[in-house]
Amino acid sequence: MPDENTFYFPDPAAEPTDVVVWGTGNMGRAAIRAVVAHPALRLSAVLTGAPDKVGLDAGDVARLDRTLGVPLTSEVDAALAGAGAVAYTASGDVRPEAALADVRRALASGAVVVTPSVYALYDPRSAPAALVDPLREACRAGGSALFVSGVDPGWGNDVLPVLVSALAGEVEQVRCREVFDYSTYDAAEAVRLLVGMGESMSYEPPMVAPGVPTMVWGGQVRLVARALGVELDAIEESLERRPLEADVTTALGLFAAGTQGALRFEVRGVVDGVPRIVVEHVTRIAPGVAADWPVPPDGGAGAHTVLIEGRPRIEVSLEATDEPVDGVGNRAAGGNATAANRLVNAIPWLRAAEPGVYDGLDVPLSPAVGRLTGSSRKAPA
Repeated sequence: MPDENTFYFPDPAAEPTDVVVWGTGNMGRAAIRAVVAHPALRLSAVLTGAPDKVGLDAGDVARLDRTLGVPLTSEVDAALAGAGAVAYTASGDVRPEAALADVRRALASGAVVVTPSVYALYDPRSAPAALVDPLREACRAGGSALFVSGVDPGWGNDVLPVLVSALAGEVEQVRCREVFDYSTYDAAEAVRLLVGMGESMSYEPPMVAPGVPTMVWGGQVRLVARALGVELDAIEESLERRPLEADVTTALGLFAAGTQGALRFEVRGVVDGVPRIVVEHVTRIAPGVAADWPVPPDGGAGAHTVLIEGRPRIEVSLEATDEPVDGVGNRAAGGNATAANRLVNAIPWLRAAEPGVYDGLDVPLSPAVGRLTGSSRKAPA
């Protein structure tokens, strides 16, 4: 097993690992780009469930400036044959059982799997045995490993706050905050039906139904608590929703006045009766909605922030952009890209690890060794 350090340095001169990207949506596009950028990885196949995409070149689908010579396919067995890793990016939001079956299949084939698609496995130690045990068995059978992560939930509220806490003295509270407007988010079904934007205020968005935020983000709260060496008394939730005061039209269409235009929730880890570890989301359908709620520090479309209340008080805010249009980057795409890179960059470590299921604290960060654009020079040994 590789050393359990904060950072892992893969050997860019090693024989590349063949990687299958399974899924070609927002995360799949980013995962293709991440694999292609990594000198220790090689894109061997891209799986799609869309018949009209079969045969398209992966470079075109990933919005690269070149073709890759890897046509999209729907033949799962052929794609998995000989693969060393699978980046599984197909959605698990509305098809959790199918996603789990796909992940087990890939693990049993001998490929390590990285995926954002199974929320309950962001903290596998607290996942139901009925969910995680078959995956552990698939890892044993295939000699493989599984890592589930994303951005939020994911690095934005596990490894990032833990790293920032290392700069602290006394810590009163750790708060992880995602602030985003969804006006450019390319996932209409998720925005409208899961998040509830544009739906009646009497509609109960599945993403924030009672217990769901704890199911999705509670694992991140537990991971931070474990890193800080504290035991939680409880995990609590809060929710606030706001209607639109006027019609709003975005790339996703019309969102009518009186329908939901913003929501804000918290998942709080309570220690000795006080919320000490908090994951907060502030979500809008467009800028200016619920203007009194927190906004990104630069006023842009989105940011992930870690706030350490204590001495010193520390605030770290991160904004990422990708898939630019007319020179302007998209922050939703940037968030997807960071999540995909965290996962894909972990593949070399997982390939060297013992078979099993790993979380965001187990898997060290992998610096961008061999990926400095335009540089052919190597650091001295």
